[in-house]
Formats: sequence, structure tokens, C-alpha cells
Amino acid sequence: MPIFLAPINEEVTITHIHGEAKVAKRLQDLGITVGAKVRVMSKEKGALILYVFGSKLALDRDIASAIIVS
Repeated sequence: MPIFLAPINEEVTITHIHGEAKVAKRLQDLGITVGAKVRVMSKEKGALILYVFGSKLALDRDIASAIIVS
């Protein structure tokens, strides 16, 4: 499922990142990689706040749609 459909405050695992290579590279630079455990902290006005590796990240819905979790 796309990460924006993940429940708030529940840890999920990234299983796939799709989309343009530029987007995938940028996400990888932020620590969002296949196998990483992330938690959706907030979903507001088309943006997501994620908790990953001890840091909070804000992503817009378009970028977040490239992240698939289980």
C-alpha cells in the first residue's frame, strides 16, 4: 500500500520505491530505503510527517506516493 494510506502512529516497513530515478535517489538520501522501518506521525493538507531513523521528515503527497509499505 502507498505510505499515505498507512495508519498514523503504526510502524511499517518500506517494501518498494517506484517512480523517477531522481525521486528515488532523493528519498534514499533522506534514509527512506527498502527495508527501513517508518512511522507516519501526521497527515495534513496533502503532506505527511514521517519518523524514520530517529528523525522527522515532511513529504508532500506526490513524493510520498512513490513509497510502498507493508
